[in-house]
Amino acid sequence: MGLPRQLPEGDTQLIQIVDAALADSVQRSGDWLACRPGCFHCCVGIFPISPLDATRLQNGLQNADPQTAAEIRERVKASVAELQQDWPGDFVSGTLDEEAEGFDDFGNAAVCPVLDPLSGTCDLYASRPMTCRTFGPPVRTAEDGLGVCELCFISAPTEAIAAAEMDVAFLEQEQKLSDTLGKEATCIALALRNY
Repeated sequence: MGLPRQLPEGDTQLIQIVDAALADSVQRSGDWLACRPGCFHCCVGIFPISPLDATRLQNGLQNADPQTAAEIRERVKASVAELQQDWPGDFVSGTLDEEAEGFDDFGNAAVCPVLDPLSGTCDLYASRPMTCRTFGPPVRTAEDGLGVCELCFISAPTEAIAAAEMDVAFLEQEQKLSDTLGKEATCIALALRNY
């Protein structure tokens, strides 16, 4: 097993900012937000994570209690074996190519290996990627719409969705920190396979 890279200076502050923005959005979302422990709809399917996310997860795994870490490693091993055949990118390096043919349909049924199958909660919750931290509440998309989990805000008026929009002013800071570690996207299973 390898040792994870050190997280860049400023990551702790970034996480505090993101978590505060999430808490604020959750409060404004009220009962429209379906996210609760045991709801893991968003933990199914492969999505790209940044080198910063990967490093945070690797550090989280290294710091997990031995039993939990062993269970995660077993799930990672199974997930990597499942993903290997049609990996859209360079499997050896773990680089995920979002432009590769078949990427959009790749791994849509794959369960995150960090998800505890018994509790339905994340075993590395404090180290989870930005996508996981921001999924659920309304978030402004590149197309200038508001993206929201399909289980949240069902039948909500547009005003309620807009009123709960998560402040993502932290994205530029997150990108700068991530760029210090590289630009190659990967997925959770491959980020953890050697740790």
